[in-house]
Order: sequence, then structure tokens, then C-alpha cells
Amino acid sequence: MKILVTGVGGQLGYDICKVLDARKIENKGVDLADFDITDAQATHDYIAAYHPDAVIHCSAWTAVDKAEDELDKVRAVNTEGPRNIAKVCKEIGAKMLYISTDYVFPGTGERFYEPDDLTGPLGAYGSTKLGGELAVKEQLDNYFIVRISWVFGKNGNNFVKTMLRLAETHDELNVVCDQIGSPTYTADLAPLLCDMIVTEKYGTYHATNEGICSWADFAEAIFELAGKKVKVNHIPTSEYPTRAVRPLNSRMSKDKLEQMGFSRLPHWKDALERYLKELEILK
Repeated sequence: MKILVTGVGGQLGYDICKVLDARKIENKGVDLADFDITDAQATHDYIAAYHPDAVIHCSAWTAVDKAEDELDKVRAVNTEGPRNIAKVCKEIGAKMLYISTDYVFPGTGERFYEPDDLTGPLGAYGSTKLGGELAVKEQLDNYFIVRISWVFGKNGNNFVKTMLRLAETHDELNVVCDQIGSPTYTADLAPLLCDMIVTEKYGTYHATNEGICSWADFAEAIFELAGKKVKVNHIPTSEYPTRAVRPLNSRMSKDKLEQMGFSRLPHWKDALERYLKELEILK
């Protein structure tokens, strides 16, 4: 089997290629320098020439606040890019795994969202990622859509690295406490996606580490494990306005993973400890 992985320069794409290499599965990790997914012809020519059996599409516009002011650019990357890739996959008979997000939901209530629940994104990022989902479904039957949330990994910027950086200059931080979700460690997620892509168990899934917390809870756990003396003030989202509206409820049910024979990921606290060891913060 031969797999093309987009977004190799990001957190998830980087770890997926590491897992594929370890499993001795032929793969190629690509990024913008290789081809621009918003250019339909360039996308077609590159993927058709490599002729993979599957594409794992990780690259995306993820600057959530900036997305509100650059909708056309965001739509080109998050909706038309996946469409361009899906069209080539259809032509060459390749399967496709598309990485999506909790932002496709409105984030109301406290119930865990199921993969087939009604969507209702609140802003540009979520709506364009949902557009990508619909584009993939429109083109292909042999697809996986995997929604993830609160991602952290070695190769890129994330909340954990931000908190560790701020801990160097702050002894007190305000962090929102009414947005609830599940952190996701790419080193845990990547093996699951590699397990999935070699099957024909197509459909829409949710995949995050187990357990839920608020961003404030997450920050406290980071500081505690890293041995940083930082006081976390729990504040409501209303006291921390941002350009883009964040979903308050990012709880996503992972029951379907077990139903389809896949393993759930470890608890997020366990993942965080291993991540801090990977960063050599913990020994």
C-alpha cells in the first residue's frame, strides 16, 4: 500500500508519517512547497503522478480568528482543497481520510456529540471545514472523516507549548473555564488513523483522547506536571472575547470507534505526561 499524507509540516501529518515509516508502509509526506491544494490542476497532476492507494489529508487553515476576516482564502484551503483532492482520489480509485474538527458543531448543551448529529458551525473555520466534509462525501464512497479537537504534538505550536512559554514570564494567568472538550495527542491519534486507513470501515468518526476538561483544567494540569508555579484564574468565555466564537461544548462521543473495531485513545492526562516527556520537560 502507498499513502500520501498532506500537511507533513504540521503536528498530525508529521506523526502519521513517523508511524507509517515504523510500520514500513510506503508513504510520502507533502506540504505547500510540493503543491498547492487550492490549485486543482497542480493537485491533480501531483497526486495522479504519485498514484497512492490512499490520501490522508491533514493540511488545513487552522488560524480560527484570522479566518473570520479572510473567508475566501479559508474556503479555498478548507473546502475547495479537499474537493480537489477527493476528485483525484475518485479518478485513480484511492481512498481518502479527511481530518475535520469539533468546530462543525454549534457547541450547545452538555451532551456528547455523535458523528451523525446535526452540524451547525458558529464561524468561518467551522463552516469551511464542514464544507470540506461535504465535498469529500459528494465525490467519494470510500472515505473516512475523522473529527478531532484540542490537538497537541511535537511538530508545531499548540496550547501546551503556549502555556509553558507563558509560565516563564507569568505567575498568574486567566484561562477560560466554560469551554469543555478533550485534548488530543497526535502521537496517540496517528496510529489510530494508520489502523483505519488500511481498512474499508468507511464513514465519519470522532477521535480524541479520553476524558474531558476545560481549558483552565488543562492549563492547571500542564503546570502541575511541568512543575511550574502558575496560578490559573478560571474565567468565563465572556471575559475573554475573541474574533471567532468558540464552541462551549466540544464533547464528542467515540463509541463508534469501538463499534467498528478500533481502539479508543488513552486518557488525556496520561497523554499529556508522555508529551511532556517527549518535549524533555519531564524525565
